[in-house]
Amino acid sequence: MQHLLTGQFDIKTTVVDKGYEVDEEIEKWIWADVMIMQTPIYWFSIPGKFKQYIDRVYMDNIFFKGSNQYGRGGLLTGKKYMFSLTWNAPEAIFDNDEAFYEGKSLDEAIMHLHKMNQYVGMSPLPTYSIHDVVKHPNIDHYKHKLENHVAEVFGIGEHQ
Repeated sequence: MQHLLTGQFDIKTTVVDKGYEVDEEIEKWIWADVMIMQTPIYWFSIPGKFKQYIDRVYMDNIFFKGSNQYGRGGLLTGKKYMFSLTWNAPEAIFDNDEAFYEGKSLDEAIMHLHKMNQYVGMSPLPTYSIHDVVKHPNIDHYKHKLENHVAEVFGIGEHQ
């Protein structure tokens, strides 16, 4: 996705697996207008290292504060986030009453991740998701889908 946004936006990147400095990450979150979180979905959630990153970086009195109403003390208001996900799960299991998620959409399946970001005050952009990445990868389809998604969400490029 970064290659589609470079030149249009100022971009800072962190690869959690390569390590990071907490203070530097906090500065990136404060600086950014939009956070794109690219992650695989392992066992219905994010990998442990990404969860550890959130536990270390989403700091009290920087990302959120106490509030009279639970979940309304987020300090990152005005910022947006987007999930870019990879799943081995097939796309057909979402929005399908007969399938594993019992009719729930992809975003309903990751509601806990959306709530985590809502808690700190951010608003969602449409989720981008790639499916069946191990058993039936369809790279050309998802490259095309990504180009369209970026064009729609960020208003750049051509709709293919």
